[in-house]
Amino acid sequence: MAVIHGTVRAHADTRLAIIASRWNPRIIDALIEGARHALIEHGVSEQAIDLVRVPGAWEIPAVAAKLAAAGQHGAILALGCVVRGDTRHYEHVADGCAEGLMRVAVEHRIPVLNGVLAVEKHADAEARAGGKHGNKGEEIALAALEMIDLWRNL
Repeated sequence: MAVIHGTVRAHADTRLAIIASRWNPRIIDALIEGARHALIEHGVSEQAIDLVRVPGAWEIPAVAAKLAAAGQHGAILALGCVVRGDTRHYEHVADGCAEGLMRVAVEHRIPVLNGVLAVEKHADAEARAGGKHGNKGEEIALAALEMIDLWRNL
């Protein structure tokens, strides 16, 4: 049986896009730094990383679709944070964002990594943005490198 997989490594000819919301800036900035650090630590040149800022998580999939259609990136990393409030807005934004990102990945055949935190309270986000649960930005950066390599191996 043939096993096809990717490894966590940089490809010198590949650009990566990070789309990050401006909402919850302390959390998002920590996620961006985690992703940036992991990419550079694994051999990605800082010049090969494009950071695109959007107002909130709701806007991330549309920008991901535009970037994917342009074909300039090997993977798209989405970073955001949606915190549950008193209304159903949380579900609409978090679910819509996740569904939109998956649609972009499938329709454009590009790895799209979902690092949009959907949490009950700010403390949960802090725990996933460099706290006791690690840094989701770093996790999806490593997954992006692995997926880029897997794409080349398929």
